[in-house]
Amino acid sequence: MKQTSFLSITALIISVLILWGLKEIVILFFASIIIAMALCTITGKIRDFFKIPRWISLVITIISIILISSISIVIIIPQFTSEFQELINQIPSAASKLWELSINTFLNFSELVYKDNIPDLADQSILTNKLSMIPDGASLANAVTDSITKLVGLVSNVGIGILQLIFIISVGLMITLQPQSYREVAILLVPSFYRRRARTILLRCGNALSSWMAGVLLSSICVAILVSIGLYILGIKLVIANALIAGVLNVIPNVGPTISTIFPLSVALLDTPWKSLAVLGLYIIIQNIESYVITPSIMHKQVKLLPGLTITAQFIFTIIFGPLGLLLAIPMAVVIQVFVKEIIINDILEKNIFSTKI
Repeated sequence: MKQTSFLSITALIISVLILWGLKEIVILFFASIIIAMALCTITGKIRDFFKIPRWISLVITIISIILISSISIVIIIPQFTSEFQELINQIPSAASKLWELSINTFLNFSELVYKDNIPDLADQSILTNKLSMIPDGASLANAVTDSITKLVGLVSNVGIGILQLIFIISVGLMITLQPQSYREVAILLVPSFYRRRARTILLRCGNALSSWMAGVLLSSICVAILVSIGLYILGIKLVIANALIAGVLNVIPNVGPTISTIFPLSVALLDTPWKSLAVLGLYIIIQNIESYVITPSIMHKQVKLLPGLTITAQFIFTIIFGPLGLLLAIPMAVVIQVFVKEIIINDILEKNIFSTKI
């Protein structure tokens, strides 16, 4: 092995170890890139539509976001906060009622089975002892409450969360102001013969992220509207909170829609048990519409990710980066897929560009 090759491999290993040690900063920086890409995409659309300089379109974008956020804080957020608090408070009661329904169903089924052969007192006492070993509704409700409290305590480190949010927004705005300068800095880290190709790959990554963000935003809005209409027709309370939760969690494939179903099911179960089945059917129908109608029509230009790869990416990035890794698993998978396709498949396996240049 040549000395230059050995030094290159050593430098690569050291770089990977350094990045692993700074993985928390890396995921925050990637989140900043996501925000910068969103701002740049909106800015570019405004600039192309109105034919105005970029800095004017950027100012319009930031002012528009501030106005929309302010209106949301004044009008939507208070209503959502109160309804969400009520949702959280109703989950233990719903769990208790679900447990009581399960026990009653089990007893009714046992009575139906033993209709002609009623067990004696000894058998009944055995059944009673077995049922007593199972936690009752109150215990289950307390367990659910304790779990929610621990979960909230796990993610409620407000100080660190605010600092991380400030870091993400600040870096995102800095990148948005001079995106080409930051891109050129990244390209300088690439060997000179590959810089033109690297510039093209980064551009394709940016296009993939932009299409993903636009598609997810429109898809989440459609899901929120469908959920609000469906819950309103079924007469389920707390429509606004459930609709916003469904729209926000729709960003997280597979896991998000499943979690969003828990809240309306709890409300429906406390109202009328049959409504919980109707709500479950409603969410299944909406998710099928989103998966097979909305997403294909909106994201026809998006980088396609197989369901198995999506779940694998969510699992791996959650283990490595924590909850933020779960939230950013799909955009990271989109970027990685572009890199794999362009570098490993096109350049190394097909064109073998590196062996010809080095």
